[in-house]
Amino acid sequence: MKIDDLHSWDLSPKAAVALQRDLAKHLVDNAPLDLQQVHTVAGVDVSVRGGMSQAAVVVMRLPQLAIIETARAAEATRFPYIPGLLAFREGPVVLAALRRLEIEPDAFLFDGMGQIHPRRMGIAAHLGLWLGRPTIGCGKSHYIGDYRLPADVKGARSPLIHRGEALGVVLRSRVHVKPIYVSVGHLADIETAVEITLRCTTRFRLPEPVRAAHKAATL
Repeated sequence: MKIDDLHSWDLSPKAAVALQRDLAKHLVDNAPLDLQQVHTVAGVDVSVRGGMSQAAVVVMRLPQLAIIETARAAEATRFPYIPGLLAFREGPVVLAALRRLEIEPDAFLFDGMGQIHPRRMGIAAHLGLWLGRPTIGCGKSHYIGDYRLPADVKGARSPLIHRGEALGVVLRSRVHVKPIYVSVGHLADIETAVEITLRCTTRFRLPEPVRAAHKAATL
């Protein structure tokens, strides 16, 4: 998969924050996807252990959710763990894995946040700008914002509000389990982001492409 360089990753934390604020101006989160044209979805995840990071991208075909390609990359972890700057820690190795893909997926589901982020620049949003493709964040844990728990029914959702703005939704992907935090990264809207997430979710809490990427990335 061909990906053009957008910026350098060799930045100080202060410069990284400034870059996020600038890049956020270019995000598109009001673009409904034609779900009839979404045939392949990639899950993206990273595992970090002992100074090494391994990224995995697993592409599945809808509606069967059959794996049709897996790409991995591993490299030294160069950026420290700093809340809000996850993309600078994981972005380079994810891009290395993405560049090994032969298939160009129709949409990407990241194990991480999209615009549920203080500067709207979670890893799904940040890398969405690099990819120029629809990206969706599927977070497992509460990060920022206020919400009411959705009903205990698959597909139930409630808005997540931060500083008066709706940044995404809290989605019940399975009954009797904790919800997940879904938001647009880039080039989608929240309704189709939720619909793609649900189409990729079977009997587990997380969407199948994300689960597969997690397994493939584990060091």
